[in-house]
Amino acid sequence: MSEPFQIGFLLWPGLTQLDMTGPAQVLSRMPGAKLHFAWKSIEPIPSDCGLPLMPTVTLADCPRLDMLCVPGGAPVAPVMRDETVLQWLRDQAATAELVTSVCTGSLILAAAGLLHGYRAGCYWASGHQLPLFGAEFVEERVVIDRNRITAGGVTSGIDFAFRVAEHRFGRDIAEAIQLSIEYDPAPLAGGTPRTARPEILARVRGMMADRLAAREAEIAEIAGRYRPPQG
Repeated sequence: MSEPFQIGFLLWPGLTQLDMTGPAQVLSRMPGAKLHFAWKSIEPIPSDCGLPLMPTVTLADCPRLDMLCVPGGAPVAPVMRDETVLQWLRDQAATAELVTSVCTGSLILAAAGLLHGYRAGCYWASGHQLPLFGAEFVEERVVIDRNRITAGGVTSGIDFAFRVAEHRFGRDIAEAIQLSIEYDPAPLAGGTPRTARPEILARVRGMMADRLAAREAEIAEIAGRYRPPQG
């Protein structure tokens, strides 16, 4: 029997639950996949929508991962400052086959020095800060650069997970998982800044303006102390 493919999600207070649960649903159906949900303790933590998330393992007890995934969320700056978390990410990434993220999770990877010199995706309103950490923001739904696979915002995590499944097992397995969860989206037009009507884009930017300004200031302060990885 082959060894399980160990997949670990970093959980953290305030993360966007779909950044994690979307790809987890797809990846859990890959042959041999074993999922871990890691945080500093195994107490429930709140997600952005109020749904409590239950870690299955602590950072200290998490096994070596074949795939590391960092979901994003709005209150991302405290995690970007947390040296315990950042060092755990560095340690796991050193041996992981795949180092991945969804949404603003790429900013957390970047703060750990794990995207320096890489092309990376991010949430459309936040990716412009990736270059502060030596990464190149690419406004695509899924961005692959060597063993870094980074998704755009929120729902992009589902598409990203199918790319991983196809990469590991081929198109037939990926399409079988797709059918098993009936993933056949027929969305309204306008899910990206490029396709949204101008008045809708302006409305959303206005709704997020204060929150984004505060977050950008925090991330800029973190980037001011960032030092590129050596070697």
